[in-house]
Amino acid sequence: MTSSAVSCLLFLRMKALQEAELCFPQLNSSCRKAMRPHSVSMLTYILLSSTSLLTVTLNLLVIISISHFKQLHTPTNLLLLSLAVSDFFVGFLMFFQIELIDDCWLLGELMCILWLYLTYIITSASIGTMVLISVDRYLAICEPLRYPNNVTPKRVQVCVCLCWICSVFLHSLLLKNNLEQPGRYNSCIGECVVVINYIAGLADLFFSFIGPVTVIIVLYMRVFVVAVSQARTMRSHVTAFSLNCSVTVTAKRSEMKAARTLGVVIVVFLLCICPYFSVALTGQDTLLNFSSAFFLTYLFYFNSCLNPVIYAFFYPWFRKAMKLIVTLKILQPGSCQTNIL
Repeated sequence: MTSSAVSCLLFLRMKALQEAELCFPQLNSSCRKAMRPHSVSMLTYILLSSTSLLTVTLNLLVIISISHFKQLHTPTNLLLLSLAVSDFFVGFLMFFQIELIDDCWLLGELMCILWLYLTYIITSASIGTMVLISVDRYLAICEPLRYPNNVTPKRVQVCVCLCWICSVFLHSLLLKNNLEQPGRYNSCIGECVVVINYIAGLADLFFSFIGPVTVIIVLYMRVFVVAVSQARTMRSHVTAFSLNCSVTVTAKRSEMKAARTLGVVIVVFLLCICPYFSVALTGQDTLLNFSSAFFLTYLFYFNSCLNPVIYAFFYPWFRKAMKLIVTLKILQPGSCQTNIL
């Protein structure tokens, strides 16, 4: 083989390798694929897809349970329903994260901005719902006599709707330029990014993370102190209670059990989201390698999968509802009136 033929083959081989590294090999302005071991990409794909499927399935069970059984239409459960809806959509959004395993977005600029826009809205609504849950538990434990009159299903529905509307409005303003011209900040074809100016980014960080987390921690610290105090009072006076007061004692215990369960939900929530937002707060997110960035993002998404698991562990009504759903007994006439508690 002549030297010119060898040079030609080497040139073609190098060209093929360069094309193989591009998201869109036929376009010179295409982004380059991230060169990672095949095993790492496959493990990431399996982890994301399985978690996405599990998140969607478990939260769908929560949504059906609370929506179908009338006995579960309480103010607190309506907040759990809102949280389950946001977690359900997070499961779908997690599936689209698979697109970026090789740092290539193949679904187009419009789908990119819609995906990121919905991610911002759903995440913000989820955090807002956590704040509402904290307020609900604060009123139930700290102001039990006024709770039934102040916290009604109708008022909770209004608060939940306002939470979602505010989330949509806020992020429509933040992403206005990106929505008007999708892909305007992409440096190459196959990239999926949005750009928010510094002031708007700080405002978003405050309203979506710092403010809500501060409110959640303050309220639950207060709930914890009052719950411990009430528990000690009930234990010290339990023998003095007459039969006429047994219903009140049971109600207080039920409220404190709900506070404890939802406290676990909130603690897990904070453990999952704080690392992600803390990195964003320090401005070091661009310095993370793939493994670190993936871990923080996955932990952020994984919280949506954990919430139904916590319900199943702490709430007997959820386990009972799951059995009725899986066995299709909810299709029977009058099943919505089933005693689930």
